[in-house]
Amino acid sequence: ALSSAASDVYKETEIYKVIYMRIEKGIELIKNTNADALLLLNESNMHYFCGFSPSEGVVFITSDGTGYHIVDSRYTETAQNHAKSSGLKVIEINQSFKDEISNLCKKHNIRKIAFENETITLRQYQNYKEATKCEFINIDDKLMRIRNIKDEEEIQNMISAQRIAEKSLEEVMNHIKAGKTEKELQAYLDYTMLKNGSEGVSFDTIFLTGAHTSMPHGVPSNRVIENSDFVLIDFGATYNGYHSDMTRTFAVGYASDEMKEMYDLVLKAQLAGINALKAGAKCSDVYFAAYNALEEKHMGKYFRHSLGHGVGLDIHEGFNASPRSNDIFEKGNATSVEPGIYIPDKFGIRTEDVCIVTESSNRNITEFPKELIIL
Repeated sequence: ALSSAASDVYKETEIYKVIYMRIEKGIELIKNTNADALLLLNESNMHYFCGFSPSEGVVFITSDGTGYHIVDSRYTETAQNHAKSSGLKVIEINQSFKDEISNLCKKHNIRKIAFENETITLRQYQNYKEATKCEFINIDDKLMRIRNIKDEEEIQNMISAQRIAEKSLEEVMNHIKAGKTEKELQAYLDYTMLKNGSEGVSFDTIFLTGAHTSMPHGVPSNRVIENSDFVLIDFGATYNGYHSDMTRTFAVGYASDEMKEMYDLVLKAQLAGINALKAGAKCSDVYFAAYNALEEKHMGKYFRHSLGHGVGLDIHEGFNASPRSNDIFEKGNATSVEPGIYIPDKFGIRTEDVCIVTESSNRNITEFPKELIIL
C-alpha cells in the first residue's frame, strides 16, 4: 500500500483512482522482484506514471509508494504541472541523474533496484550501478504486461486519437485523385492531423498507390496516382501520448472485379479475426481465424505479417497476434487487427482497426467505414 503521506497527495487530485492504481502496480512490481525501488528511464514507461513523455529524465518509485520525477531544467515546469495530478515529487538535477538517484537511495535506504533491462543501454546500466552501489534486478517484460492492460483513461485517450485520425482522413479523401503524388498526399494528411489536434504522427505515414501497395511498409514516393489504382493509407494520430493506428484501402476511378473480390476477401478475414478476439483467446488462434479466411481463396501465402500488435503509449507494445505467439489475450488489451494480401508488382490491400479486448468479446474503437470506397 501507499504510505499515508503519499496517499494523501494522490487523494487531492482529480485522477486519484487512476494514479493510485498505477503506483500500486509499480509497488507490486517492486515487491514481486524482491527489490526496494523501481528505476525507469524509458520514455513510455515514465509517461505511464508521470503523464507526459520527456526525452530525458528518470522516474523513481520506492516500495513505500514515494515517487519521484527527476528532470533537467528543460522539463521542470512541465513536470511540476503534471505532478499536480501524478503526485510525483519533482527534482531538478544539480549535477547528474545518477547522482540524484544515488542520493535518493541513501535517503530511502535502497539496496536493490528493479530496472528496465530490455531497454536500458549498457552505459546507463554501468553508470547507475556504479553511482548507487546497489544490486540491479531485471524486470524483463513485467512492466510491459502491466501497461498492456489499459485503464479507462488510457482507452479514452486512444479513442480521442482515433477520432482525430478519422476526421483527418475524411478531409483528405477529397484530395485523393489521379495526378496527385504519394508524397504530397502523405504530407497533407500529416498536416491535417496536426490541424485537428494531434500531437504528432504515430509513425511515418504510409501512403502508397498502384503497384507500390504490394509493399506492406513501403515508403511514399513521387509516384503519381492513376485511375484504377488502389491507394493504401496506414497512419495514426496521438493524443496525450497515446497512439491510434488504422489502415484503409481505396480505389481511384474504378475497381476491377478482381480488385473488388480481393478487397472483400481481406475484409472477411478482418471480421473473422475480430470475431475471434476476446479474453482467453490465444493470439495465434486469432491470427489463424483471419488467415484461414484468406486461405479459402488460396491467398494465405500473400499475407506477409502478423494479424496485429498491441497499441498504447508505444505504437507497438504488448502482444502480437502472430502464428508463433504463445501469448493469450487479456481483458483490457488494445490490439490492431490488420490482415492484408500483397501481390508483388500488382497490388496490395490492408484493412486495420484497433480493438479493446473485453471478457467475452472486444470493443472496436475504429468507426471509419470498411466497405470499399471508390474515389
